[in-house]
Amino acid sequence: MDASRTQTTAISSNSVTAVLKRIIAENGRDHIRGYIFAVICLATVALTTAFTAWIMESVVNEAFANKRADLVWLICGSILAAFVLRGFASYGQAVTLSKIGNNIVARYQRRLFAHLMTLSLGYFNESRSAHLAAQISQNINGIRDVLNLTVTSTARDLLSLVALIGVMIFKDPMLTLIVFVVAPPLLYALRYISKRLRAATKEAIIFNSHVLGAMQETVQGIAIVKAFTMEEQLERKVSVTIESAEKRSNRIARLSERTSPLTETFAGVAISSVIAYAAFRSIYGGMLPGAFFSFVTALLMAYEPAKRLAKLQVQMERAVVNARMIYEILDMQPHQREKPGAADLAVTDASIEFRGVTFAYGENEKVLKGIDFVAEGGKTTALVGPSGAGKSTVVTLIPRFYDPSSGEILIDGQNIADVTKASLRRHIAYVSQQPYLFEGTIRDNIRYGRPDATDAEIEDAARLAYAHDFITAQPLGYDTPVGENGVTLSGGQRQRLSIARALVRNAPILLLDEATSALDTESEAAVQKALDQAMHGRTVVVIAHRLSTVIKANKIIVMHEGRIAEEGTHESLAQRPDGLYARLNNLQPAPQNDLS
Repeated sequence: MDASRTQTTAISSNSVTAVLKRIIAENGRDHIRGYIFAVICLATVALTTAFTAWIMESVVNEAFANKRADLVWLICGSILAAFVLRGFASYGQAVTLSKIGNNIVARYQRRLFAHLMTLSLGYFNESRSAHLAAQISQNINGIRDVLNLTVTSTARDLLSLVALIGVMIFKDPMLTLIVFVVAPPLLYALRYISKRLRAATKEAIIFNSHVLGAMQETVQGIAIVKAFTMEEQLERKVSVTIESAEKRSNRIARLSERTSPLTETFAGVAISSVIAYAAFRSIYGGMLPGAFFSFVTALLMAYEPAKRLAKLQVQMERAVVNARMIYEILDMQPHQREKPGAADLAVTDASIEFRGVTFAYGENEKVLKGIDFVAEGGKTTALVGPSGAGKSTVVTLIPRFYDPSSGEILIDGQNIADVTKASLRRHIAYVSQQPYLFEGTIRDNIRYGRPDATDAEIEDAARLAYAHDFITAQPLGYDTPVGENGVTLSGGQRQRLSIARALVRNAPILLLDEATSALDTESEAAVQKALDQAMHGRTVVVIAHRLSTVIKANKIIVMHEGRIAEEGTHESLAQRPDGLYARLNNLQPAPQNDLS
């Protein structure tokens, strides 16, 4: 396992408060001014709303009952001013909170990407990439929503409710008491709903990420899908996942929307009780209706913020589930940490030495079992052997894609576990079995090998990789977009671009993991000649796929079942009648045939 999923004290707590405290601690200080301005705007909205309810008594009593024409203009002007002020305040808080929210989302996207780059290949091998991308895209907004819900609910809804309740108490305390008699059962019911919603939300997020992941994988492998007529099979499989996600989403909808009948029933009971009491008091007590109208206005205006606050815990639970799943990723500790005081790798001869190296993927059986060999500086060392012998694992240990279970790997006598990974990898160029191209142009993809490379150096590397001719034949030459993972290019062309990317790096160590396996015979011959020139003066570790590569190597290491079976040159190994290499060699009638 690449990362220990040990959570911090705050995030291990299941409470909304723990997550909220962490989010505020990480983001509050940077946006304090924006939040203060938004709170002022929201408070203005709340106070102008309360003022509208409060002034209704004057509207009814003075304008209609007492017929005070001199006060009509003052009352109407104050109401107009309140609405205008509330409009500008609503605009100000909405824009401000949106900008802050967008910044928070962008910040966590950058933070997530940077953190994912610190995790080793082990984590990504255990996590489906499509599932991980879908999970991040669904949950990243949870951080923003937690803060925005907190600010808007506190500064607008809570303050509006408090101000309107103040108006209600001031106008008629007895009517206010009637309203609050039915409140406790409502709060208890909402708390029960929010607890059930928490588990349902997490399940829905997981199933939705499976749906998006399955769709993404199908699109990426569409050629295989069509070639093997897998459409119906995958459709049935994805349909089951979609149905499961749909059921979870429907359950969330049922739980979330249960607040509506509860709050509506509460409002109906409260308002009907108030109207009945006030009507009898006006009929039999002869009281002016202004205070009652003001009270009812405040009660009706309080209904919306009260309903939003009633849904707050439900909404907050959903947002916190999203935020918590993002923090689960951010809290993963990289297994391959830099040692304190790790120095930069100093390369002179670039010799590579394996001393008693063993390795296993997780809890699986050991792939390497006590590997000892030296790849001499400036020379080519080839790894050959049957499939599954551990050749690719040896190559992936050199740039520390993984760390060995035991033993040491040294470059010029320096244990690579004691140096920084960045300095180690700066001295290594790597070509994998499966070439990968990134979105952008051909020139961009070659330049990833060395960002400061000039156009001339990029073209020289392409010529060495036997790629220049097909590149110039493209519609835009080196500026031709490659499409998603080089979909517009053939496998051999993608591999040659991958080789060019390694060559432009101009590193003293070159790792070739069956680098010519995707090339046809003619292209391989040209690339091999170019690689012979590129290998000169460099330390090369190559997984030999074809006999021509093995013959030219200074040293051949034959691997079998995670151990070194033989070691020597082509001539010496081929002359051992009972050796594994000789047996493989005898099975290959032509130099182009496979050894592995």
